[in-house]
Amino acid sequence: MTATAMEQLYQQVILDHAKDPCGYGLVPPHGDDARVGESHQVNTTCGDELTLRVEIGSDGTGHDVLRSVSWEGQGCSISRASVSVLSELVTDAPVAQAEKLGETFRELMRSRGLALDEAAQDALGDATAFTGVGKFPARIKCALLGWAALRDAIVKAGVGDGVAGPDDGELDDARPDTAGLKEDA
Repeated sequence: MTATAMEQLYQQVILDHAKDPCGYGLVPPHGDDARVGESHQVNTTCGDELTLRVEIGSDGTGHDVLRSVSWEGQGCSISRASVSVLSELVTDAPVAQAEKLGETFRELMRSRGLALDEAAQDALGDATAFTGVGKFPARIKCALLGWAALRDAIVKAGVGDGVAGPDDGELDDARPDTAGLKEDA
């Protein structure tokens, strides 16, 4: 597949997720033992905003698993598609794996449009469609909005010891990434 054909495919992935997003509509918690976290994030640069809710359970071996990832919000195709892909990638995944995917996605945004290694691309799946977004600093914030909300929601659910929150400045190295993102709590 040529580079141009690949770029068109990736753009189609973004358009498909923006039109028919995965995980859209906040899902109420399933049980009394559910650990639920919710985060509302706003990209003050462009006005995109979303609320993301996670429900965390155990996989029976003691590992925390994201049973449910749902969201509502409004914004551009990039932000909607990014949180849609995120929802698809991390639902039913162990929290540690979701955090690793988030770090890989942030690395993709810092790559300034360059592809990551094959293993990272395999892990990200459809999220590699956002590789070109890394060339456009104003769009990086849109792509990271859902990932910032996921990180915050996991912390608010009482899981993810050592997981950095969206406001701790850890992401400043990915400039421009979450600058302009603001949590409305």
